[in-house]
Amino acid sequence: MSYVYLLDTTLRDGTQGEGVSLTVADKLKIAEKLDDLGVAYIEGGFPGANPKDEEFFRAARSLRLKHAKLTAFGSTRRPGVRVEDDAGVRAVLDASTPAVAIVGKAWDFHVTDALRIDLDENLAMIRDTVQYLKRFGREVIFDAEHFFDGFKRNRAYALATVRAAWKAGVDWVALCDTNGGSMPHEIHDIVAQVIQEVPVQVGIHTHNDCELAVANSLAAVQAGARMVHGTINGIGERCGNANLASVIPNLELKLGYSCLPSREHLRLLTPVARFVGEVCNLVAHSYQPFVGHSAFAHKGGIHVSAIQRDPETYEHIPPELVGNERRVLLSELSGVSNVLAQAQAFGIPTEGREAELRRLLDRIKQMEHMGYQFEGAEASQELLFRRALNDFTPPFRVLAVRVDTDVQRQGESTSQAIIKLEVDGDIVHTVSEGNGPVNALDAVLRKALAPHRPEIRRMHLTDYKVRVLDEKDATAARVRVLIESTDGEHVWRTVGVSENVIAASWEALVDSFQYYLALVVPSQALVEA
Repeated sequence: MSYVYLLDTTLRDGTQGEGVSLTVADKLKIAEKLDDLGVAYIEGGFPGANPKDEEFFRAARSLRLKHAKLTAFGSTRRPGVRVEDDAGVRAVLDASTPAVAIVGKAWDFHVTDALRIDLDENLAMIRDTVQYLKRFGREVIFDAEHFFDGFKRNRAYALATVRAAWKAGVDWVALCDTNGGSMPHEIHDIVAQVIQEVPVQVGIHTHNDCELAVANSLAAVQAGARMVHGTINGIGERCGNANLASVIPNLELKLGYSCLPSREHLRLLTPVARFVGEVCNLVAHSYQPFVGHSAFAHKGGIHVSAIQRDPETYEHIPPELVGNERRVLLSELSGVSNVLAQAQAFGIPTEGREAELRRLLDRIKQMEHMGYQFEGAEASQELLFRRALNDFTPPFRVLAVRVDTDVQRQGESTSQAIIKLEVDGDIVHTVSEGNGPVNALDAVLRKALAPHRPEIRRMHLTDYKVRVLDEKDATAARVRVLIESTDGEHVWRTVGVSENVIAASWEALVDSFQYYLALVVPSQALVEA
């Protein structure tokens, strides 16, 4: 089995993506996760370009990497400057990494019009820089920037840049589709020609401007490239880079190449992809292949019925191979098989309960028609099942609730919530204030429950979303409220729907508290026991 080396540039090229900004601590955490995954090279940044990357490489010396070679990125020496005197090249060496990646121009148009230098001087810049870095024992990767555009316009010169690096002793030449405009058949044919003409190890570095970065990377590998550059989740400048979260499983599971130390490392792919997304503070792309939340989600009743018999009917791989999981969704498209599968997933007995399951299915479809959406509110979904199938004892019962808001002239407001509930056989009647009605309701519920259930202090709301469902009805429209809560270890989501935003919020809020006290806290106790 042929091995393909992965160079992850999330920490360098990925940070050029719009909205991506990483601290040194962030970069160190991501580097450790990438090493756990088993990539061969981690490109940490451009030490000659900014103080943050210089600080990262100093701090990274304390990392105990098991699989990856930390790689510093830089450019060839400047025109007319001796390589020994070039500050950028010196900064790359000072990063003290075992491998370095050096970018240079491979398109004559860029040499003459962007750099405005002689074509031979550009070749000398490549040759001098590679030779100098090799003299210090570094593994050198030459990034041939704009190679494919250059090859299509001046084949001889593009190949000359590769030969210059090869004759200087370079270890790898990464052919770059920098503008992201090449097609897979072009990538394949050009990579094959380079390998035929120059005896050098070839890599591929693609961008996603035509939504082809992954396809182009795979085409290059099939043509003989044995190194792939990319980023986790495809983040990067403009439309991003080749998405390693897709490249890796396609190489390992579809094309028969090895690119990670073992198949067990492949199971870390989904957790690593989601970790990187969280640290980068990017909204997760649910529909992302292999690692997305929806990648193995099944909604249609016929589909669910089929996968219960054999998952291969609607899944191209078992989700566990990449660390993901199968999910059965509930909606107006659901059949009894969806409800049955979900009840079993919750551990609720289903034998001989087909009539109850059908009634529950009808109820779900009715609620979906009203505007409920359980795909993003798994806690409310589980409560719905347990309540309908008599598998739930509520930790408290709300007997009455009222909320009043006083709006002042300056726009400031104060809300007061009054609640009467039953908990552990006691009737609790209390009042609390907040800076808004939802905040007041949250506060009064906590105040009423805390003496009986002190563990409630560990949970808090982390997100609150309101969506108007019937815009044409203006202020009388029905709204859906989604609430996300956590206790620092578990995260759960609940939903409420009403023409009254406070009522919808209250429904989602009560579900959140009941789910935590009835299902999360007992499960924690079992684990601790």
